[in-house]
Amino acid sequence: MGKGSRRGARAAEALAALRSSEEPVVLRAPAGERVEGGYTVRSVGASDRVYRCPGCAQELVAVPHVVAWPLGDPDGRRHWHTPCWTARGRRAPTVERGRGAPRH
Repeated sequence: MGKGSRRGARAAEALAALRSSEEPVVLRAPAGERVEGGYTVRSVGASDRVYRCPGCAQELVAVPHVVAWPLGDPDGRRHWHTPCWTARGRRAPTVERGRGAPRH
């Protein structure tokens, strides 16, 4: 028998026990995350990085905010102002325009 890790063997045993279990497995979001309307949402503290809020198109600079992404698509992660995330269903989408773009 080849060399294997005990951790890998224990993980395989745990997975086999889950699969053979009669009880349904309930998946939960990690601590600090919640699921809202098809999105995984996490509240985060202030950051040194600058993000642009998709709700108001303003920069998020050194303020606590919310990070949200569609379930199963972590590449779709966006940083929102907390009030913008809360009001996202009541607002029209923000259109970003260049400085010389017409406003019609």
